[in-house]
Order: sequence, then C-alpha cells, then structure tokens
Amino acid sequence: MTKNEAAPADTTVGALRATGHRHRSVKEEIRSNLLERLRSGQERFPGIVGFDETVLPHLERALLAGHDLVLLGERGQGKTRLIRTLVTLLDEWTPVVAGCEINDHPYAPVCVRCRRLAAELGDELPVTWKHREERFGEKLATPDTSVGDLIGDVDPIKVAEGRTLGDPETVHFGLVPRTNRGIFAVNELPDLAERIQVALLNVLEERDVQIRGYALRLPLDVLLVASANPEDYTNRGRIITPLKDRFGAEIRTHYPLTLETELELIRQEAAVAELNAQVPDHLLEVMARFTRLVRESPAVDSRSGVSARFAIAGAETIAAGALRRAALAGEDEAVARVCDVPAVVPAVMGKVEFEVSEEGREQEVLEHLLRRAVAETYRRTLGGADLSGLLEKFDSGQTVESGELVPATELLRRIGPVPGLAKLVQRLGMSGESPGQAAAALEFALEGLFLTRRLSKDVSPGGDGTATYRT
Repeated sequence: MTKNEAAPADTTVGALRATGHRHRSVKEEIRSNLLERLRSGQERFPGIVGFDETVLPHLERALLAGHDLVLLGERGQGKTRLIRTLVTLLDEWTPVVAGCEINDHPYAPVCVRCRRLAAELGDELPVTWKHREERFGEKLATPDTSVGDLIGDVDPIKVAEGRTLGDPETVHFGLVPRTNRGIFAVNELPDLAERIQVALLNVLEERDVQIRGYALRLPLDVLLVASANPEDYTNRGRIITPLKDRFGAEIRTHYPLTLETELELIRQEAAVAELNAQVPDHLLEVMARFTRLVRESPAVDSRSGVSARFAIAGAETIAAGALRRAALAGEDEAVARVCDVPAVVPAVMGKVEFEVSEEGREQEVLEHLLRRAVAETYRRTLGGADLSGLLEKFDSGQTVESGELVPATELLRRIGPVPGLAKLVQRLGMSGESPGQAAAALEFALEGLFLTRRLSKDVSPGGDGTATYRT
C-alpha cells in the first residue's frame, strides 16, 4: 500500500479547528469512504478475487452497519488478505495528539496523559498525522497470547522511574488500545484461550478496556475483525458464546467457485514473473483443475480444506523446474513443459489432509488426480485438434524421449518437423516464436495422446523424469 499524498504539516489543535476539520469515528470513516466507492464504481477491495457476488455484498452491509465481524472459512480462502484490504477504506491521513501511544484525536483525548496536556496547553496542544497503514493492528491467536499482549499491563520500568502503582500512567498498553482509531484483527480467534477471549468482551460492547486493578475507563474507537475456521468451533477451540454474540456479523468465505476464478487467482498470486520463467496457460489450467479435483476427492479430508496456496505453490514449482532446466541446459529462456508438472506432487503433499483410510496412498492419490487434470485440460484445448501429423511419426516405430532436463531444441530435433505445429501452438494460447513454446506445445500433445491411450509411455525407473513415447 503506497502513500498517495504527503502528510499534512504538523500543527496545533487550534489551527486544526480553524481548517474546519471534523472528527469522525473509525466506523464513520469506513462507512463514508465505502459509500463513495460504491457510488463511483471504484474498486472497493483491491486484489480480492472470486468474492464479488457472494462474500463482498455481506461484508459491505456489515461495514455500512458499523458491525464488528468474524470471517468464517476454511484455510487458504483469503480471509487475512480480505481483512487487510479494509485499511484502504480509512482516510489517507488522520490527526493525532503528538506522542500519544493510543492515537488520541486532538478534539477528544481519552488517555490520562493527553487529557492532562489538553488541559495545560489548550489550543497549543501539538498535533501530528498518522497514515492509514499505521492504523492497522493484527495478532495471530497463539496459545501463549496473554491479556497483557492484547489489552495491557503494568509497566515495571515506569514504576521503577518513581511512579506509584496507582498511577494510570504506569500502564503499558496492549495491541488493541494501541490500534485505537483504527482496525484490529485477530486471526484464528478460536485458538485464543477462552479466559483471554473474555478480555475482548468490553472492547466489543462497552468499547473500553480494563487493566488489572486500575480504575481506568478507556473508551476505544476501533473496528474489531476476526477470522476463524469452521472446524475450530468444535475441535481445536471455540469462540465463547458471549463473544460471538457481541460480533455484529458473521460472514462465510469460500474457495473459488469456477475454474476461471481459480486461474485468475493463480495468475495474480503466483510469483512466476519473479522467477523469470514462462508458464503457459494450459499448465496453469492443469494446476487449477488439479486443485479442484483434490478438493472434491473423497480421499481428502473435506473439513480441512485445500488452500489456494496449494495451486499457487504448484504453479511456482512448475516455473522453478523450467528455470532449473534452462540453467543446466544453457537455454536462453525458461519455458515450462508438462514434464515439469510431476514435481508438483511431492512439493504440495504436505498441504493436504487425507482421510485416515488413505494412509500410505497419499502420493498415489495425488498422482492420479494430477493425471486427470492433465487429461481434462488436453481434451479442452487439443481434444479436437488434428494431430495426425504427429501420430504419423510413431506409425513407423519411431520413439521420442523427453524429460525435465531435455532442452527444448533437443526435444524438437528428436520429434522432427510436425505439420500443423503453428496451429497447435496457437490453440494453446502461445505465439510459438521460440523453441521453448514449440517444445511445450508438442510435449503437451504427446502427453495428451498417452493419457487418451493413443500412444504408450515408458517412464525411467531412475526418478530423473525421463519418459519415452511410442506406439
């Protein structure tokens, strides 16, 4: 997130009032800015894919209503990403009392220090500016999280400096008060111990905090957002009933509903471009179909889910295989081929939870589903293509050896001229101007012919990925 405008100059509360600045709460800011984006047609939640007609309308209603909310969904559905985009709905800059630990607004200071300074300095109270990036706090709910982490505790250093234990200024504020006038997110809320969840009750309802024995009422201006996995309600932990009741909205997320959305997500998130490798569209489609097949497989624990990171890691593994081959074979460009796909299985196996009955068959299951994904992609892209020119080469008993370390130029030499190669490359969405793209198209056609039982394939037992195609 970039800072579009330079910070306004530091000023005083008197000068700020002279500009006509109006104090708005966090939820008022979000409501106003969201309405403005809705009216203008501007993108409301940058980088969020596949939620436009399902999740986002519910989220927008919750924000307009001023509700604190819980995003509920399986792992890897983009809950944290969605939460972090909420920061873009805050004002670019907001005034705060200079030096305040909890971002007090100059018009309405709430901490002991700022109230004292306001009484002493009046209109000369110094004001500085805070960017919306600095108004977001986030905590992963780990078992060792304490009330002190979230709310606050006594600061022994301040006590050692001479203040008494009864002095409210000896308090060291936790993450929630330090995000005052901003958005605070708790990821995996059910993992937070129930006794710690109790500390959030006042934040959500009375909008204040209680710290040990201090008579300290600290009215907070904060939007509280949490994420949770549905299984966490009953297995690893749960959200206590009083806390669930205090959240204004519960919003369900989901995995991409269509293959096209899955592909869009992979293209957006996979760091393929950073690897300086080309992954043709048909191989990205293989990964998208593979991911969806794994999610639907009865061998996989559906309660655990299959994260979007599964497909993203797979695409990056394919790109890395092309990059490795280019480096070892001295190729000028790295173009992924179908021979790079099998390496995905060991790379992503740890991201899948299998049913107990499938113990020991995990790799076999994934390899089978990957072959199905390749076959389905082949049928969609090249199923109706004229491959007679390629098949004729095998009628005379010719064989073609390929593998993850066979350079593109060498593979093309082994196959020889193929009539209609340009149309083949075009059907796969590539320009065909490079040997790498031509080799990628031909090898995918060979694999498709094997999977549809029009060719045979012998795989080397050495594990080096070498495969020989023949009739």
